[in-house]
Amino acid sequence: MREYLEKNYLNEETTLKSWLLTLDHKRIGLMYLFAIMFFFAIAGFIALAIRLELMTPLGGDIMDANTYNIFFTLHGAIMVFMFIIPSVPAAMGNLILPVMLGTKDVAFPRLNLASWYIYVIGSLIGVYSIIAGGVDTGWTFYTPYSSSTDTAVMTMTFAVFVLGFSSIFTGINFIVTVHKMRAPGITWFKMPLFIWSLYATALIQILATPVIAVTMILLILERSFQVGIFDPAMGGDPVLFQHFFWFYSHPAVYIMILPGMGIISELISTFSKKRIFGYTYIAASSMAIALFGFLVWGHHMFTAESEFAALVFSLLTYLTAIPSGVKIFNWLATLYKGKISFEAPMLYAIIFLLLFAIGGLTGIFLGALSVDIHLHDTYFVVAHFHYVMMGGTVIAFLGGLHYWWPKIWGRMYSEKWARVSAALIFFGFNLTFIPQFIMGSQGMPRRYWQYSGMKDTELFQFYHTLSTVGSWMIGLSFIIMLIYLVHSIKNGKVAGSNPWGALTLEWQTPSPTPAHNFLEEPKITHGPYAYDKVEAERTID
Repeated sequence: MREYLEKNYLNEETTLKSWLLTLDHKRIGLMYLFAIMFFFAIAGFIALAIRLELMTPLGGDIMDANTYNIFFTLHGAIMVFMFIIPSVPAAMGNLILPVMLGTKDVAFPRLNLASWYIYVIGSLIGVYSIIAGGVDTGWTFYTPYSSSTDTAVMTMTFAVFVLGFSSIFTGINFIVTVHKMRAPGITWFKMPLFIWSLYATALIQILATPVIAVTMILLILERSFQVGIFDPAMGGDPVLFQHFFWFYSHPAVYIMILPGMGIISELISTFSKKRIFGYTYIAASSMAIALFGFLVWGHHMFTAESEFAALVFSLLTYLTAIPSGVKIFNWLATLYKGKISFEAPMLYAIIFLLLFAIGGLTGIFLGALSVDIHLHDTYFVVAHFHYVMMGGTVIAFLGGLHYWWPKIWGRMYSEKWARVSAALIFFGFNLTFIPQFIMGSQGMPRRYWQYSGMKDTELFQFYHTLSTVGSWMIGLSFIIMLIYLVHSIKNGKVAGSNPWGALTLEWQTPSPTPAHNFLEEPKITHGPYAYDKVEAERTID
């Protein structure tokens, strides 16, 4: 029995072939994790270079105008399509979802492996576009410029097309797994909220992703055969491209943020040792967000549509705030009078609450027609987007990574350095993006390579400098994080099966998880958040 316990998904087979041909969801999740972190590092270095260039108003400090355009396009495209969208669903979801459900794997293991290979192929095609000259359109690939520029637009758009299949395959796998493979006793309303968030996300992946795939193919056809679809010079309509793009890309925002919200539900309940407040409402709000996500794409186009359409989309935008507000208020109610412990995962949960609240509230500003006309295409939009995407998704991802790290590797990381890293991220992030809110409100346009000659040039330079210094703090925090996480794999304290005293099923199996997840069929004796009835023993101090 001891020998069996020592065997796990990491060491059962150790050959390269066993990894490349694996059908184990945990290994596939780990391969996703390594891949997405690689692309995250690339996009992060590009972001640091952009911020360094913007420290002075005169362009050309470290790059010319064309290189700048290519860099901010690559930063956006890599971060969105190669990191944020697959980060939680494909990496964390694959690692954790089947174990949470008490099953030995996802419904379609071969499809799961295929999704990873498709992701790698699509990402490599995207990287090749850099070698082929880069893309200078911005990550939205707006026509008519993307129809006429001589950069590698077709290569990058084809990469996005390929990556879409990976997202769809993951979504199909998760939906079928949730429906058909839950352990006996796990009813719909006894599932962890992380599963609910992945389920809602999977629905969006399946329904919305084909739209961006068709859009990218139409753009490729237009460039290849001079078909007038989007380019007005050929009889096309560029606003049509915007409709197609945002019909996918706004739901894609919730592909990014919904799984992160699921992580936050797990963290807040575990580290406050309290039953989640309003479980049913949080689960329902995930489904509501998935629905509303399909109805508000037009708020990205207030300046390109009729007044009536803008009014309708503005009102619908306000509705999307309701389910997000439901989650936040229920999380705060869960914290109330809880036995809160401030380990690193909980710190990230608190950081998420603060930053996402700012991101959500500033989104209301942009949803108001009269205000958006002033703020449209300014740094206010950049700051809002990053507060939602990085302050929301990335922070939640980091919280989940620290939370499940002992389960993935069976080792603990340095809690002291994890707290230092979290603090640096928090202060660095706010130092980076609060000045951008101020700049945007005063009219600083986004996407500008130089800003000399403007009325408030000196003031803008001051805020840009603050923003750049903040980006260095964020970069430093990730370097520290990389060091202590890698160090922990071999040298960290042995975690045991349940270092946090949590109640969900993944903590009822050894760490690292055995190849088939459970030594015997799990017995469901309580709900995932029954801290008022059950006290789980922590395996480390």
